[in-house]
Amino acid sequence: MSGILRTTQKNMMVFSGRAYPDLAEEVAANLETPLVGSDSYEFANSEIYVRFNESVRGCDAFVIQSHTAPINKWIMEHLIMVDALKRASAKRITVVLPFYGYARQDKKHRGREPISARLMADLFKTAGADRLIAIDLHTAQIQGLVDGPVDHLMAMPILSEYVKKKYGDEDLAVVSPDAGRIKVAEQWSHRLGGVPLAFIHKTRDTKQPNKSIANRVVGEVSGRTCVLVDDMIDSGGTICQAADALMAEGASDVVIAATHAIFSEPAVERLGSSVAREVVVTNTLPLCEEARRLDKITELSIAPLISQAIRQVFEDGSVTSMFDGQA
Repeated sequence: MSGILRTTQKNMMVFSGRAYPDLAEEVAANLETPLVGSDSYEFANSEIYVRFNESVRGCDAFVIQSHTAPINKWIMEHLIMVDALKRASAKRITVVLPFYGYARQDKKHRGREPISARLMADLFKTAGADRLIAIDLHTAQIQGLVDGPVDHLMAMPILSEYVKKKYGDEDLAVVSPDAGRIKVAEQWSHRLGGVPLAFIHKTRDTKQPNKSIANRVVGEVSGRTCVLVDDMIDSGGTICQAADALMAEGASDVVIAATHAIFSEPAVERLGSSVAREVVVTNTLPLCEEARRLDKITELSIAPLISQAIRQVFEDGSVTSMFDGQA
């Protein structure tokens, strides 16, 4: 046989943008590998420059960037990092998105609207990404917009374990803030021991962002501690209205659990004055100082979940096995 035969070793390298380095450092610590250093800065006209400080040739690259505000800046930096890795001959590039920007724009509500979630997927594909890891996409159908493999992680095991440990001895009900998330609420119910389900019937004005009206509660919540579950809290209007509706229907208490704490103004103020007993979120996005000072907000770390998924991908294992075959 002609040619040269070499047995190569796989090399994992973890990279982070500047949007939320604390989460990336926690993930890297769990993986027992340092983050790859880089020179990142902006020119006078705000163009972004990125260069990595060591060779990445042949590596299995995992590029972590959470799309927090200012979201367009950090998405662009993420894309530039992927392009730099592709041009530096990284063998495989996995984009890690604790929070997938533009995920709410996953379909057209009216004519002449964009499907920006699809555009995001196309941008990362064009930049050179081979795979995406995302946490609690706004809708699971976004996976179908991506031309390549997507590992869709769920924060539910982390959130539900906390809720079960703290409130498991109370009469619980799981409540979805709208009819579209009933399937997720059913999984929550199963994890909490088969507690009753309910949902909020709401209407949303497609012409105004962050505007919805909680019309009525469907399901029995009277005398129960309601666990109100959602994928994100943005301005807080929808979730606080839902909590008010539950209390009006006779709920004894409301606990809010959400994955992504976007907390645009005036979310923290609304949550602080809401009827909710506790607001449980993960650290897919950085919490502002105002939110950290609010006693009723509890932040759980998502880093162990991300690091476990990265390890499974790197070792050609099964990400689905992390969620009992449901991911």
